[in-house]
Amino acid sequence: MEALYEIPAALGRSLRTGLRAAGALGLVAGRTALQLPRLDRRELMRALSQFGAESLSLALLVAALTGATVVLQTALYVQRFGARAYLGWAAGYAVLWEFGPLILGLLMAARVGARNAAELATLTVGGQIEGLRGISLDPFALLVAPRVLATALSVTCLSVVAFLFAILMEAAAAAATLHLPTGVFLSSFAEMLSFSDVVGGSAKALAFGIAIALVSTAAGLSAQGGARGVGRAAARAVVWSAAAIFLLDFGLTPLLVWLLS
Repeated sequence: MEALYEIPAALGRSLRTGLRAAGALGLVAGRTALQLPRLDRRELMRALSQFGAESLSLALLVAALTGATVVLQTALYVQRFGARAYLGWAAGYAVLWEFGPLILGLLMAARVGARNAAELATLTVGGQIEGLRGISLDPFALLVAPRVLATALSVTCLSVVAFLFAILMEAAAAAATLHLPTGVFLSSFAEMLSFSDVVGGSAKALAFGIAIALVSTAAGLSAQGGARGVGRAAARAVVWSAAAIFLLDFGLTPLLVWLLS
């Protein structure tokens, strides 16, 4: 009987934790939006450099591997069904709509989200955040808003570059494995895919970037317990950001298809 009573108790704790997390995200989003006009531009440029420019090489590497893997995985079916002429469309669509935004989002959650959460958590447990409030400075204007905006912009811009690079790697992989002329691959891509497909993938990347920024910020600002708290905040940022990305991907796909069709 005691085990039966534990089930509703566990559900209640999970619901309370979820509501607390949703409230923290809403508070971070609201205060960030209010402080965007007054954000610190120097911190914005620093965050763009750290979160965007320093992640470019890793994003290109992941884009190259993703594009080549998509072609290699579909090569068997392309040869079996004689669909070589449609490979450019299929591979490009997969990268633009699913694999590209999803893999890049998870990569940025691990790299940018963990870093942002760890830095903010260090400032929180060290008392610097409270110190800023004590001298009448808003930490959201100085630290949070620039980081949120920089993360969203970085993920979106990196996604566009990564998409283009992944498609080039797909064309190269198709030429190497299937001996498909690059012109045939690119012509199929250009004829069957539209600008709205690029918009759809970029919209997903933007949503993922905002989710990573808000989740990692909320995790960092709620950190407690010294060095262990910093580690827990970084871990929570990665896990929660990944969960948010999958939920957004599930919800945005049919919505964007309906809006852009």
